[in-house]
Amino acid sequence: MTTRTAPAVEARTAADLLVGLLPSTVPLSVVPLAPGAGPAPTETAVVATFVGATSVELVLVAERAVAESLTGQGGAPVSLADALRPALEAAAGAFGPGVLDVAEVRPVGGDLTGDALTAFALVADGAPQAWFGLRARAQKPPTVPSQRSGGTSERADMRLLYDVEMTLTAEIGRTRLPVRQVLDLVPGSVLELDRAAGAAADLMVNGRLIARGEVVVVDEDYGIRITEIVSAEQAAG
Repeated sequence: MTTRTAPAVEARTAADLLVGLLPSTVPLSVVPLAPGAGPAPTETAVVATFVGATSVELVLVAERAVAESLTGQGGAPVSLADALRPALEAAAGAFGPGVLDVAEVRPVGGDLTGDALTAFALVADGAPQAWFGLRARAQKPPTVPSQRSGGTSERADMRLLYDVEMTLTAEIGRTRLPVRQVLDLVPGSVLELDRAAGAAADLMVNGRLIARGEVVVVDEDYGIRITEIVSAEQAAG
């Protein structure tokens, strides 16, 4: 089977979609993987092949980043493949309709190396927490899991992740300041944000935009009333 590099635009879109559903307890950003900055060969990878108009092999090394998510409802353990399946399915969606095969869990070895690979580091505070790579594959007929093989039950059950806590924040605006002005800040300083008064606030989950809404007061505490759900395309833009 021959290999080729996954299309760059689709590969980056896939990485952005994947990180949005990765059950990490810290926000992660996608950056191109620098040479020699990948995981150790002994780290655990979840590898799955997507078969569609464009067929790709997806390699995800994220066991440490999602360690707290591997305990599901009632303390029952969740397999690494099940915990990462929703994120892999989201990434595969960047390549259109198709079938994502059952994932294999194995040492990453050389899966995140080679000229045919497009790879990314998923970082928090500048440090890699996980790695994701794609490799285009030669076309082959899609395989549909049979009921007898338990194909349906092998798909990740999102309910296993319902108790995973993720950071939810509301953002009313941003501004940029040189370090000199930041050091000059004192109580009473007023900063002008990049948003008009009364404009919708952004609702972020683990640092990623998912919705917008208006700020309200609930029993003397601030709250946010959702007015718009943001699509993956809008969030990436």
